[in-house]
Amino acid sequence: MAHARLTDTWTLGPLTVPNRVLLAPLAGIGNWFVRLQAKRHGAGMAVSEMVSSHAIFHGNERTCVEMLRIDPRERVGGPVSIQLFGQDPSVMRVAAKVVAEAGADAIDLNMGCPVPKVCKTGAGAALLDDPDLAVAVAQAARLGSGLPVTVKLRSGRRPGDTSGFELALRLVEEAGVAAIAFHPRSAAVHHKGVPDYELAARLVQSLDAPVILTGGLSDAHSTLAAFDQTGATAVMLARGSLGNPWLFEQLLGLREDAPTRPQVLAELDWTIDCAIEHLGLDRATRYLRKFYPWYVARLGLDRPLGKALGESLQGALTVDHARYTAALAALPGAAVPV
Repeated sequence: MAHARLTDTWTLGPLTVPNRVLLAPLAGIGNWFVRLQAKRHGAGMAVSEMVSSHAIFHGNERTCVEMLRIDPRERVGGPVSIQLFGQDPSVMRVAAKVVAEAGADAIDLNMGCPVPKVCKTGAGAALLDDPDLAVAVAQAARLGSGLPVTVKLRSGRRPGDTSGFELALRLVEEAGVAAIAFHPRSAAVHHKGVPDYELAARLVQSLDAPVILTGGLSDAHSTLAAFDQTGATAVMLARGSLGNPWLFEQLLGLREDAPTRPQVLAELDWTIDCAIEHLGLDRATRYLRKFYPWYVARLGLDRPLGKALGESLQGALTVDHARYTAALAALPGAAVPV
């Protein structure tokens, strides 16, 4: 039977997802407006940044107000999922209930984060070393929320380790997980090295649930090749979509060309407006510094000008200064103002 196309619908438990190109959870980045941006450019589903189940359980205000915010516009075009991390099943069950009450359509569990401060708590990729606990955490999220639960996994903790493969089977069979988001690189290598797409293809063949492929999907060509090679149900874009939401459109056949400079600047303006709405002017001014390099890279400037623009944006004291600087630098023959 022919493999599905990225434009085809698919089901995640009771949910219908309108296409097979998703936004991955991006730690410290994937707030409501980053998810909304992906939806505006065609993503069939978007997953939030990683949210602490313990912070929700203890009622942390910033977590519960800012990180669990779902904008009504996000629901246009597909479901919204909130990603949780944590290692305590009782805490996870309560947190999952809160997330469901906040309006999430699905919950994703992080069992692949390699960051030491997460792993040392027993969460993230550390759960690969305790599959019984991982299954209990997933069961708690499903029972607490009543929502379809997905789990994002690495292939293992260390190179050559395939504990993530074995855990994926147990999560579906024993915990009732609705889908697995599989990153076929070990936690030890973070984002380096070549993903093991052959292992991902074996998981697709072995698992009685959808497999969402992530990892190494930085452009349309490599993403399409990996999708075809693995037979995955869907693909999940992460770092490759930062400052490049047009990648969703390219994969869905909605555009062929790279964005023009005016389009990049318009998207940056939209992002700035949303950040101000979300955080207020002062916090947004600082927060946006992580976003500027992604958009500068899309402007197609020569290297010295691109470097100068990046440095100027990092030093901008106001968002209006940042907008003005970027717009001038994108003009033909321009220099970065000081």
